[in-house]
Amino acid sequence: MVAAGTHPIIAVAGLACETSTFTPSRTQAEAFHPRRGPEIIDKYPFIQPGTILGDAADWRGVLIGHALPGGIVTRAAFESLAAEIVSGLRSLVASEGLDGLWFDIHGAMCVECLDDAEYELLRRCREVLGPRVLVSASMDLHGNVSRELAHQTDLITCYRTAPHVDVLETRGRACRNLVGLLRRRAAGEEVVRPFKAWISLPVLLPGEQTSTRDEPAAHIYAAVPEVEAIPGVVDAAIWVGYAWADEPRNRAVVVVTGWDKEATSRGAERLARTFWNAHKDFKFVAATGTFAECIDAALASDKRPYFISDSGDNPTAGGSGDVTWGLTQLLARPEFKSALGSKVIYASVPGPEAIRIAVEAGIGATVTVTAGAEVDNIHAGPITMTGRVHSIKHGDVHAQVEVVLQVGSVFAILTKLRKPYHHESDFTELDLAPRSADIVIVKIGYLEPELYDMASDWMLGLTPGGVDQDLERLGHRRIKRPMWPFDRDFDEPDLSARIIEMSNEKLSTSSD
Repeated sequence: MVAAGTHPIIAVAGLACETSTFTPSRTQAEAFHPRRGPEIIDKYPFIQPGTILGDAADWRGVLIGHALPGGIVTRAAFESLAAEIVSGLRSLVASEGLDGLWFDIHGAMCVECLDDAEYELLRRCREVLGPRVLVSASMDLHGNVSRELAHQTDLITCYRTAPHVDVLETRGRACRNLVGLLRRRAAGEEVVRPFKAWISLPVLLPGEQTSTRDEPAAHIYAAVPEVEAIPGVVDAAIWVGYAWADEPRNRAVVVVTGWDKEATSRGAERLARTFWNAHKDFKFVAATGTFAECIDAALASDKRPYFISDSGDNPTAGGSGDVTWGLTQLLARPEFKSALGSKVIYASVPGPEAIRIAVEAGIGATVTVTAGAEVDNIHAGPITMTGRVHSIKHGDVHAQVEVVLQVGSVFAILTKLRKPYHHESDFTELDLAPRSADIVIVKIGYLEPELYDMASDWMLGLTPGGVDQDLERLGHRRIKRPMWPFDRDFDEPDLSARIIEMSNEKLSTSSD
């Protein structure tokens, strides 16, 4: 326990991966790109020495891993990384003692033969830490908060924007709240743990219907800081949940944390009521259509560049990234057979062997290559193309190597490993000018901020893949029913808050 006048010792640990149970790929340990020790402190500027938070505590990096979204995490990967986290925490407890843990997670990680992976990881950590160590979790709003996970934490919060422009702000808030809680304990205050009011909502929607740029999510999330400002409340958060995994925990959740039990409960119930009152109003963030309808609309429009989301294989939502269905459909269109046709950029399809052939041939060469469908061949097989090598780039953190192949008027981006394309520089570094293109097609859901600002118009293509926007087409079997929008006619849920509280001696829950 931290003594008065000394700095608390806070460990940093966690695993983050948004994983679709409908994607055939598997996520291995190396995909998490684990950071350890000082590498973790280097990653987060707000806990570095010389900053307010950095000087308020002694921060100890254990292990964090943030993997690109994808398929289920293998049990072996989880066990190896979890064991290292637990071992690191045990060593810190034995050598220095610990006062707090910042649990740096996403909240939608699925592990083979294991439900509620984040809870299981924290449960194992708690076995080492004991109940007295205070835990603050930061999460993505597309994560899932089971009652068990909320119970194991003292503070828990998530992003308030989608697209996520408040990532560092949220993580900083989680750390700031933890330091504040430890200061109360050091000051000898009798009550050292806040109450948590937890409410689950039978709603499971994709991010493309719940962006905070649009209503009704805009006004729902605008209420979060209002509730947080209520006297006696420490933090307020709303999780939309993760729609592309089939686990019982997957659903929307509200958690409000505070010192005043009544104010905390009222705040949670206000947010839950606001969400539920609008649950039938959620709609897609853009006009939608089949892939063919989107291309037809783009060709008929005078808006340039016209963006299309090839949403079913979005690698930042859990898609495998190597579905060839969209590119196959695109190259079959007669409008793009000639180099003089409408200029289209397509991002992207991985193909290591295609990359090798193109790199060996060099820029300007004409090559025939085959790419894609090495992991996900459910919807389409590998695609074979003949085209001119337009550009080559080495050294990308995700793709490793990228090649642009011009096939007719289509500039198809091929990668050694899958990669998301969210920034204008992702294209310009490949000698592509997206602002001058007629159509830009990206494997994405809602457009990330730079693409959104760049697009003169856009549509969301309802394409197949592991993160299909047609949730009912995917075939969920294990989510708790009834659940909107899978079920359309059911009684209003109980929106009263469940109070979760923890003593210094044991972990216990109660309902009021």
